[in-house]
Amino acid sequence: MRYPVTLTRDTNNTYLVRFPDVPGAVTYGETIRDAMAHARDAFLTVVDALIKDRKPVPAPSPIGRRQLFVVIPAREAAKIELYRTMQAKKVGKAELGRRLDVHLPQIDRLLNMRHGSQIDQIEAAFGALGKRIDITVSDATERHPARERRVGAVDRRAVARPALRAHR
Repeated sequence: MRYPVTLTRDTNNTYLVRFPDVPGAVTYGETIRDAMAHARDAFLTVVDALIKDRKPVPAPSPIGRRQLFVVIPAREAAKIELYRTMQAKKVGKAELGRRLDVHLPQIDRLLNMRHGSQIDQIEAAFGALGKRIDITVSDATERHPARERRVGAVDRRAVARPALRAHR
């Protein structure tokens, strides 16, 4: 799961990172690397709040050819998809707890972006919703147009500033 970001230099000579798909997710840093390092945390913090407030979590829009993006870790991506599936099927936390025969705090932890839920617990929750998890593995060395623009790998052409170096 990859969410596109925009990176701009702000008036304080810091770099501002925004998520077009999740407007509340905004962060900054003194350098591009610093700003991008904070981006995933800002995103997960806002997603956690959206889930707690029972609001929808927007799906990522397609990544443009020169678009910067943040890769969401597999566990957190699975939790986001679990929450989206619950909303689509109109299954609340209490109902999911009944289906899994677990207490509500366990469901809260399962949807918490900061909790280290086990994949088998997430898989069981999807099963209770009539879904399954499919995992795809890609070759890390395979050339992908947007791969160089993920967190920690900023292309100097993506930001109009000649002194920047790509971080690899």
